[in-house]
Amino acid sequence: MSPGKQAAESDAAPMAAGVELEKMRRRVRLTRLALFTAIAAGPVALGVAVMSGPTTVAAAPSDTPTAVRTAAATADPAGYAQVFVDAWLRSSADDANSAQARLAQSLAPDVDLPDPATSAQPKRATVTAVRSAQQGDGEWAVTVAAQYADGRLRYFVVPMAADASGASVTVTGAPGVVAGPARAAVAKSPYGVSVPSEGDLSLAVGEFFGAYLTGAGEVDRYLAPGVKLSPVSPHPVHRSHRPGGVGG
Repeated sequence: MSPGKQAAESDAAPMAAGVELEKMRRRVRLTRLALFTAIAAGPVALGVAVMSGPTTVAAAPSDTPTAVRTAAATADPAGYAQVFVDAWLRSSADDANSAQARLAQSLAPDVDLPDPATSAQPKRATVTAVRSAQQGDGEWAVTVAAQYADGRLRYFVVPMAADASGASVTVTGAPGVVAGPARAAVAKSPYGVSVPSEGDLSLAVGEFFGAYLTGAGEVDRYLAPGVKLSPVSPHPVHRSHRPGGVGG
């Protein structure tokens, strides 16, 4: 190999090494730049979010309609019917100027007063509304019981009309006599053993209730160990009597 060629090759080696070194330096600078950019991305993104203000997200409307329940107020005109029947039974067509007749006519101007021949009854004791039935939109049928002093009981049904709020109420017809409610069947008592009226058990039960209801004596002596029961206070009005029988 000639001396000139050897010199050229010797000069090319340092130049190649310098080029490789420069490439490595560039890669290091690019790597550092990428690292700094990644680190700075967090604070920059946070600053952008703070400066941009709160974000409002609108909820998507639901396709299912919301059911709104409105409870309709239905005023029961039972008290109005009770007052009317009480005044109506005390009044008479022969005396339309009496206080009770005027009251009945003010409550039901279109309803005739009772005929004295057909409505003659012993003196009443009480008049009580016992049942209200809504038959239609604003239409009612109120059953009223009239208890007489001689023990008899009669029932009257009063047709009425009332608005939903109860601000407007009227009697639409004369009271009519109806049958009273049937007697409901009562379930058989679960107590199948009767205690005789004479004996230690009946006496102990009577003394227990005497102490419990009237405070006469100690209640604890009749109770099982560990059971606590205070007497009734104030004591109810009672009559002294021996128990005739106790179910147990």
